[in-house]
Amino acid sequence: MKPALAIRTATAADAGTLMGLIRALAEYEKLLDQVEADEDRIAAALSGSPPPVAALVAEADGRPVGFALYFRNFSTFLGRQGLYLEDLFVLPEWRGRGVGRRLMQALATEARRFGARRMDWSVLDWNAPAISFYRAIGGEPTRAWQGWRLEGDALEALAADDD
Repeated sequence: MKPALAIRTATAADAGTLMGLIRALAEYEKLLDQVEADEDRIAAALSGSPPPVAALVAEADGRPVGFALYFRNFSTFLGRQGLYLEDLFVLPEWRGRGVGRRLMQALATEARRFGARRMDWSVLDWNAPAISFYRAIGGEPTRAWQGWRLEGDALEALAADDD
């Protein structure tokens, strides 16, 4: 018998569940040493006013098997909000069963609900299964744009620069 799959909006009460899935994602990406988030930070982020992020939890027979964490962004060229998918993760034993697709469908529905014209996300260049999945649902890499980041000491140095 196929397990019942449900996608629901996460609340602050789901912070522990999300942290478990975030750690599993970080382990998969070989980035576990970079996880600074904790349950309190996740709970606070989900319950802010307005909350800076939102999340969906995928459950099979009531057990968490995946999540998507996202926030709204804004396109100056479109003059509209968009949806930025920060992380999508499905437990390895649940991949290939439609969980990721259902999460992406729920995100697309949410984006459409608030008038977004696009969804954006990043994927690690070595993650061939994810790239294949995103292509299969109609996603495509952006052209000519590179992701850039300012963090850690460089962020602190720029913020402290009085020049």
